[in-house]
Formats: sequence, C-alpha cells, structure tokens
Amino acid sequence: MTAGAGGASRSVSAAADLVTTRLCGRRPRVAIVLGSGLGFLADEVDDAVRIAYRDIPGFPEPGVAGHKGELVAGTLEDVPVIVQSGRFHLYEGHPAAVAALPIRVFAALGIGTLVLTNAAGGLRPSFTPGTLMLIADHINLMCRNPLVGPVVAGEERFPDMSEPYDRELRALARDAARSARVRLEEGVYCALLGPSYETPAEIRAYRRLGADAVGMSTVPEVIAARARGMRCLAFSTITNAAAGMGPPLAHAEVLEVGKQVGGDLARLIRHVVKRLPA
Repeated sequence: MTAGAGGASRSVSAAADLVTTRLCGRRPRVAIVLGSGLGFLADEVDDAVRIAYRDIPGFPEPGVAGHKGELVAGTLEDVPVIVQSGRFHLYEGHPAAVAALPIRVFAALGIGTLVLTNAAGGLRPSFTPGTLMLIADHINLMCRNPLVGPVVAGEERFPDMSEPYDRELRALARDAARSARVRLEEGVYCALLGPSYETPAEIRAYRRLGADAVGMSTVPEVIAARARGMRCLAFSTITNAAAGMGPPLAHAEVLEVGKQVGGDLARLIRHVVKRLPA
C-alpha cells in the first residue's frame, strides 16, 4: 500500500475510532445524510448521542447555511441509526475525499445501508417546488471522484456503478410513499460542482442529457459507498425550478421550501427505515 493510501486509511480509522468511542456500544444499522434545510430530522432521533464535527478527526465544520455540523446516533422507528446533519461540499474547496469521509467512516462502523437527501433544482416542468424525487440514477458533471488516487483499504478500485441506487430499496421507498401518502416522483439527478447556479443554456443541455434535477452534492458520497459495498437510497427535495424555468434563485428560498416539505420527507424516511431489511 502506498503512503497516500495509508494516510487516507489512517484518516478514516482515526475518525471511526472517535465515533465508536462516543457511541458507547451503540451499533447503527442505517446512516442518513441530511441536505440543505433538512436538519430537522436529526432532532427526531430518539435516545440521541450527538458528536460535533469539530471533535472528529478530519471533519471540517460546514460553511453553508442549513447544515448543522454533527453526527446524531440513536433510534428512528426503533431502528439504530446515525444521522449526518450537514455535509461537506466540493464548492467549499474540499477535495472529493473529504466529502466522502463520513461515508467511509460509516462503512468502517459496519453500516451497510445509506439513505441520502438533498435539495435540488427541478428540470422536469411538472416538478414544482416541494416535489420529492426518488433518485433512480445520476450524472456526475462535478469532474471529481473520491476514488481518485491510491486505493483506500476496503474499497474496490473499479466499483460497478450500473445500479448506484439499489433497485430493491427503491421499490421499498415507493411502497413506503404509498403507505405514508406522500407523493413521490422518480428521476435522474445531475451533480454539478457549483457554487454558482446554472445558466439557462446549461439547463437546456442537462435536460437533453436526461437529467430531471440538478444539485451540488450526493454523488461523491454514493460513489464512495458503492466502492465499500454499501446499499444506497436517495431523495431530492425539489426546492425551485432550475435557472431559466422560473424566477431568480436564492439559497434562502431553498431553505424555506425545505422546511415546508420537511414533514412529508420526515414521514417518508420513517416509513422507509422501519421497512429496511435487518
């Protein structure tokens, strides 16, 4: 193993050791990553243990409004979970490996299922603000990949990405949405580096590529998870129409729509979690 790979493995081990110690014997089965304005779900975790990012080796503190900066472990629907409240974005200047660090830590803890959420702009005309979209596939236009460099211990060099979002989990999510009476669309997520919003010409191009929503996160985490053999399920909250398809965009509006649709998303995730196979 090269020094680079060894250094990355040590970073994961150091963070995982700290989290394991703070968990005091708890063994989360599911990891949930919360996107912009969706941190409310962390407050619904029962018997919670909170670990601030500043206490975890290698974890920077989030620099974006709507991201708290803590891991919250406990139970949701009696299922042991760990919630990542606040993520690290590439547009903040973080390498893709840093954006993926929490996922590698979750894998080191033995977690096999990853549920992600994000805020996204809608490209499909029927995606009005407040729509929830189950991610069926993604297009990575970030030009970044967390697997670049020496292979990190426990990861595949060339992970199969033919099914990044688990087919069985997506079927489970659709059933959960019907049970929770939550309208759930399905589509392709296009990940962009950001932080500027897209131009109308870019949006037209992404629609021709087959994208249904655009955002600035999630994909590096899913790539790292698949390299570790984790099963992934992801949801986008459509907080606005993409550039050129509606009024000018503002992050404050993204957060506000996230709050408005938060109840539906929380209810959906609860129904999903309690259906997950042991």
